[in-house]
Amino acid sequence: MQLTESQLAVVNAPLEAKIFLSGPAGTGKTTVGVARLDYLLEQGVAADAILVMAPQRTLATPYYDLMADPGRVPGGQVNVTTLGSIAKRAVDLFWPLIADSYGFGNPYGRPTFLTLETAQYFMARVVGPVIEREGYFDSVTVDRNRLYSQVIDNLNKAAVIGFPYMEIAERLKLAWQGDPAQLRMYDDVQTCAHLFRQYCLAHNLLDFSLQIEIFMERLWHLPQVKQYVAGTVQHVIADNMEEDTPAAHQILANLVDGAASALIIVDQQAGYRRFLGADPLSAYDLTGLCDEQVTLADSFVTTSELTAFADYVALSVNLDGADPQVDPRPVLDYQHNFRYHPEMIDGVAEQIIALVNDQGVDPDEIVVLAPFLSDALRFSLTNRLEEAGVPTRSHRPSRSLREEPATRCLLTLAQIAHPHWRLPPTRFDVVYAFMQAFGDLDLGRGQLLVAGVYNPPDLKPFDTIPTATQERITFALGAEYERLREWITAYIEAGDLLELDHFFSKLFGEVLSQPGFGFHDDYDAAAVTANLIDSAQKFRQVIDDSGAPPEGKSGAQEYVEMVAEGIIADQYLREWTVDDADAVLLAPAYTFLMGNRPVDHQFWLNVGGQGWAQRLYQPLTNPYVLTRHWDPEMRGRVWTDEDEYRVNRDALYRLVLGLTRRCRTLIYLGYSDLGEQGYEQRGLLLNAVQGMLRRLGVEGEGA
Repeated sequence: MQLTESQLAVVNAPLEAKIFLSGPAGTGKTTVGVARLDYLLEQGVAADAILVMAPQRTLATPYYDLMADPGRVPGGQVNVTTLGSIAKRAVDLFWPLIADSYGFGNPYGRPTFLTLETAQYFMARVVGPVIEREGYFDSVTVDRNRLYSQVIDNLNKAAVIGFPYMEIAERLKLAWQGDPAQLRMYDDVQTCAHLFRQYCLAHNLLDFSLQIEIFMERLWHLPQVKQYVAGTVQHVIADNMEEDTPAAHQILANLVDGAASALIIVDQQAGYRRFLGADPLSAYDLTGLCDEQVTLADSFVTTSELTAFADYVALSVNLDGADPQVDPRPVLDYQHNFRYHPEMIDGVAEQIIALVNDQGVDPDEIVVLAPFLSDALRFSLTNRLEEAGVPTRSHRPSRSLREEPATRCLLTLAQIAHPHWRLPPTRFDVVYAFMQAFGDLDLGRGQLLVAGVYNPPDLKPFDTIPTATQERITFALGAEYERLREWITAYIEAGDLLELDHFFSKLFGEVLSQPGFGFHDDYDAAAVTANLIDSAQKFRQVIDDSGAPPEGKSGAQEYVEMVAEGIIADQYLREWTVDDADAVLLAPAYTFLMGNRPVDHQFWLNVGGQGWAQRLYQPLTNPYVLTRHWDPEMRGRVWTDEDEYRVNRDALYRLVLGLTRRCRTLIYLGYSDLGEQGYEQRGLLLNAVQGMLRRLGVEGEGA
């Protein structure tokens, strides 16, 4: 793309320049970062002398794309990395220097690095029995794996913010002013965190928090470690630093101090990963390391009308600084009054179908957003769109693996194919699996099929079903069933049991992805299968390396049981990659923001819902209290309803601002009087929209 003079000034800056670049989303900051990297390479800078840092790998995708470009200057490889990657490599390489002194049970053995999924698994093994025995968290009504993830989240925050993990309960308790019973919950959190940490030390297991803690406290201060990390680095590019943590900013500061040049990029009024420890204020402290500060203000994406909409939202929630100059109504579609939620879904589907089929809008220029994208919402909208020939894809990270239909299908078939596990699936699970496995099987015929062929744990031939029932099911579906049954039977009779990840890969490749089966041409199912294969492989490797195998069962069986209990999924890079599917994207709003790409049309669903402003219910943590900006020594300073309302207003404004800055043409506000659960909707976003309409003198119009 053609760069502006302001952008070119940063790109072509001297090789000794250290620049702090800021600006709203859509002003071309990452474009400048990529162009600067290309410029450095063209100037003859060695690739291994350049380090590109990002909060997570997905946000570094444009830099990976440049490095993969066959037309780029050849020679060497730029180090595109994150704090987590730096810490993991350093701990792995310099393990002998710290293993003995840090208290690991086997300092002469190798460490085992845990993923989010395997950390939850070991957390369940360690603290699950204690919770049951001692009655911990008896007043907390959240899923057990969500509970484990909040304990892990607290450990992670302690590591990236820089306080001892044994202070978690104290910090949370000092800020609490509600029911005294909650104080005991925080003590339970502390106990579980300590038990998990002690188990990790005893078995050489390193979750993310322990990796960061060791790196920051023990390794980074060693000259040989600094030489390894920063020895060849002469040029640093750090992007989206508002989404990174204080620990990352500390490492970045050291890298920039010793480098010849630096480009630090910050997105103004962002910081969407605060619940993961992101600290925008800490990012701005890096300005002192730079010789020049540059601000890009002109957007290449949004319009003045869309910017005005965000300003009106700020006015409606009583935030200072907003001064809308134009009428935003031309870029908003809000005049659709629906009583019931399904009616709103129908209306949204009709609008999207008209855009694609009648107006020629590319499907990948349309995104459907909601605070939380439920299974029912995704299913309803996907069915309506695909019936009209509009392709869709969805992206919902941080969900349980078992919540994906493709996952449940694969796990059920794995249970049938491994009868020695003695985990026969229920008839309902088999019906559900067959509905996913066979493309045209509905619930009624699925129940008939399972009733006729499934005799736990065995599958009988299709021709054992009475002829009249076979005709109702159809012989075409019977042929597909027979192909699957024969494959499973042959696998069982061969007796050569595969590793679970190999089994999933073989089942998908040889049967489920073939024409006529449900996974054929289903992008979401293919992505879920790939993630499940990766997950099963990592679990197997961790179990093998940990020296702590499950008792009385295989690792494959343990994995299936773990997923069935609702383990929270890890992050998989392929889910964030914009593919060539040319499909409408369905995603939670914050997930779309972290994808960092603009579209022409955004559809906001359930604008009356509370989720647009309120943070996710997390009774065992508080991301605003566990920061460097909340002083636990301020006795009497507690987290109040006023604090909660303040951060909700700020979060709503930042969310609206981020979305409008990533929209080129139109925002459709989907609203129904009754929400998905049947309750009246009166959330903060709806109030803000109504406040905007009143200020514009159109009270009673639309929402």
